[in-house]
Amino acid sequence: MESLSDPNVISSVAHLIKLSVAPVFLITGIAALINIFVGRLTRIIDRFERLAVELEEKKKMDPSYTPCQKVVYKRDLLLKRLKTTNLAIALATLAGLMVALVVASLFLSSVMKFDNSTFIVILFISAMLFLVLSLILFLREIFYTHNFARDNS
Repeated sequence: MESLSDPNVISSVAHLIKLSVAPVFLITGIAALINIFVGRLTRIIDRFERLAVELEEKKKMDPSYTPCQKVVYKRDLLLKRLKTTNLAIALATLAGLMVALVVASLFLSSVMKFDNSTFIVILFISAMLFLVLSLILFLREIFYTHNFARDNS
């Protein structure tokens, strides 16, 4: 193994660190998106739980109570939003994982002296696809919310 005091090794490591900076910033951006998704998910869960408590209280007061169509629609919409947001979080997390694997692969290929450029390209393209899909799902969740607000105004 080459010594870390060798100028060529230091230069090579410095170059690898430069190559990994952009993906690390991408991971930071993905983490920020996940944080936004989780914030929305938290609000959806809070609304869903509040609605469930209201329905349970009404059911206790009147055992024959059946929720009106608007309440059922609201509950179903909250479930759709919940599932969509959960999937967006999962896909964004996978995107972050793929980018982290890109960084790890860069270093491994340099240390172990093998060419894994095809693997890195596949990982990066996969990360971008997962990220795009998560953003599409996020947009879909926003449309659900917008349509519900429009229908109830």
